Amino acid sequence: MSVVLALDQGTTSSRAIVFDHSGSMLGIAQQEFTQHYPQPGWVEHDANEIWQSQLDVAREVLSQCGLSASDVAAIGITNQRETTLLWDRATGEPVHNAIVWQDRRTASYCDSLIKAGHTNLVQQKSGLLIDSYFCATKIRWLLENVPGLRERAKRGELAFGTIDSWLFWKLTGGRVHATDVTNASRTMLLNIATCQWDDELLSLFNIPRSILPEVLPSSHLYGETDASLFGSPIKLGGAAGDQQSALFGQNCTRHGMAKNTYGTGCFMLMNIGDKPTPSTCKLLTTVACSVQGQREYALEGSVFIAGAAVQWLRDGLGIIDAAAEVEELAASVPDSDGVYMVPAFAGLGAPHWDSYARGTIVGITRGTTRAHLARAALEGIAYQVADVLDAMRQDAGIPIKELRVDGGASANDLLMQFQADILQVPVVRPKIIETTALGAAYLAGLAVGFWNNVSQIVEVWQTDKVFQPSMPTEEVSRRRARWSEALQRSRGWESDS
Repeated sequence: MSVVLALDQGTTSSRAIVFDHSGSMLGIAQQEFTQHYPQPGWVEHDANEIWQSQLDVAREVLSQCGLSASDVAAIGITNQRETTLLWDRATGEPVHNAIVWQDRRTASYCDSLIKAGHTNLVQQKSGLLIDSYFCATKIRWLLENVPGLRERAKRGELAFGTIDSWLFWKLTGGRVHATDVTNASRTMLLNIATCQWDDELLSLFNIPRSILPEVLPSSHLYGETDASLFGSPIKLGGAAGDQQSALFGQNCTRHGMAKNTYGTGCFMLMNIGDKPTPSTCKLLTTVACSVQGQREYALEGSVFIAGAAVQWLRDGLGIIDAAAEVEELAASVPDSDGVYMVPAFAGLGAPHWDSYARGTIVGITRGTTRAHLARAALEGIAYQVADVLDAMRQDAGIPIKELRVDGGASANDLLMQFQADILQVPVVRPKIIETTALGAAYLAGLAVGFWNNVSQIVEVWQTDKVFQPSMPTEEVSRRRARWSEALQRSRGWESDS
């Protein structure tokens, strides 16, 4: 058995990637699926379409590589987190579309929980801030609003799962109803100190324990695929939510190591060791991947808009034809000429948490060009990441020696160099930036002995480039002070209008 297969089930597409023992990618297949928007602020997925697309790409990549099931040591799953699904245990059919993590339909209910004084209870137990982002309020909405579901749940007829659980169920023909600790920690129902479902949280959200999956380690033998799917069974060796999987794929396995994923938004996670320390800086405390009996935790901060700012330059302003052009355009000027862009198109995430902030561009003069706007957009991404890293430093109480980076925009050298300058720490880009899928592959491989231990996968991980900070500290301080001023001008805009 010469390879590990990673199933990377994302928000807009399903992918399958084959890795060999050296951690090299041998093949990749990808398929997009439909986004459903039944009302403004509501986002749903058809779970059967997710399953079919994921099965299709798994078969496609094995065929593409000339591999059969007997060549695959194990399958690892990584998935969009917080997306919430209920299905019928008897038929395996979803009882409603999956409610996607982006969905805001439960925002007013979350506001009522905050006003009722439940914030401390939820944060102390789950590590999370009360928000419609997480699963608990989505489950409650389904039970309250889809006719007959609460009664069926009480009778034990329904199963809840995040997308990893759904894929385990489908891959095993309904024999496995389980999730891993990282996905469970995003439900707002898990006590992260014990890694068990919490009765007090279940009571708060009025959710019956009978619908919940078993919580297992991230690297664990979950079962085998049904023989009919790939010709013969393949072991299921692990699962992790996408951001925790990327943290593991970046080999951030020691206290104080941090990674940032540059996608539509940015997700920064820092390993904080074996104690679930609550954040005092409005970050989340979440469970990191559990491997070989070790329980670890991470601080997490989310930036809502990163690569989406570049997409806006392309689609909204039309100043570039393709996202890849932004680096060359931004590099055509030495700096942003005093222009600052705060891309708060959907409010501000960590550590500011201002849903009423809106996008702002300040410092425009008659001499401002599209190149200056391009540069300001890239710099705006880096400033947001720096704000999150400052909060992590404060919460963790330890210096951060480097930031490991991945995701599409990490290929942008100009952005990565500016990021290193503003952070004043080295930014390290690996050779394989598909670290989310690589993390899932590592987890699965460790569970079946494809790799023997974490030390062995640390040796597999390879650096592509290190960006060393070169900007004088006085200049960094001046620019970050101006960024803070621009940020203040963006805040509370919607509520003031």
